[in-house]
Amino acid sequence: MLRAICCLAALGLTFTAQAENLMGVSAKLRTLDKVTANTQDFDVKIGENLNFGSLVVSVPHCEKRPPEETPETYVFLQIKDKRLDGKGKAGEPETVFSGWMFGSSPALNALEHPVYDVWVIDCDAPPNEDELR
Repeated sequence: MLRAICCLAALGLTFTAQAENLMGVSAKLRTLDKVTANTQDFDVKIGENLNFGSLVVSVPHCEKRPPEETPETYVFLQIKDKRLDGKGKAGEPETVFSGWMFGSSPALNALEHPVYDVWVIDCDAPPNEDELR
């Protein structure tokens, strides 16, 4: 075992400790209504829903990297569209997005909707216990 570690060190490989991600209590989302060109920012608490136009945005989880690492925000979103049935009555909501969105790369895994866009801006996390000391 010691020989393997020495060989890796000789190759110039280093081992770095990584801090755990900070779990969030709410996610900051930016929305765009493409028809009116209006944007709005919302803070959505974990486990709660945001009603925006015909969309219902659920935020079950968010986290971000600690300050000493490269910044990144991860938010899991589930977005449903409350579409009409063609006769003006509410139909069955359709899931239009379910997955992770990343703050640094909004186009990587984006909502594809003809009227609305939703982006992740931040994940509000309580301070790490080590930072409080």
